[in-house]
Amino acid sequence: MMLHLIKLAVGVNDLAHMKTVQAQRRRQRGQTPRSPHWVYTRNTPRRAEELLDGGSLYWVVRGVIRCRQELVGFEEDIDQDDGKKYCRIKVKRTLVPTAPRTCKAFQGWRYFEPDRAPPDLSKGDTADMPAEMAAELKRLGLL
Repeated sequence: MMLHLIKLAVGVNDLAHMKTVQAQRRRQRGQTPRSPHWVYTRNTPRRAEELLDGGSLYWVVRGVIRCRQELVGFEEDIDQDDGKKYCRIKVKRTLVPTAPRTCKAFQGWRYFEPDRAPPDLSKGDTADMPAEMAAELKRLGLL
């Protein structure tokens, strides 16, 4: 059975900013142009097999689920400075915009059931409109 993850994009303003931040982080890490993007977290998901069966990492940007990235894999490692273990979540670089859906703040990541995941947006959908406008239209039941 497929499963997703959901995580907060702390300090990110919108999708364009997220693309810029992720590109900067890949350059800082010296990643190759074809390598997946890495997202660091403390705990490794225990349900990795379900997550890698077509799952995605959904991003919450400023209290709203805005996009997703397909999951590629997980790697555990140990921090050389403090000896603590961490997990590298590997995702495809492509950010797929989703229908905006509000989400309360939480720490770390959470499992995200597929039936709760917002649908992907196609070109010209609300991804092009300001987040405040999309949120208001959704509140009014027009989206």
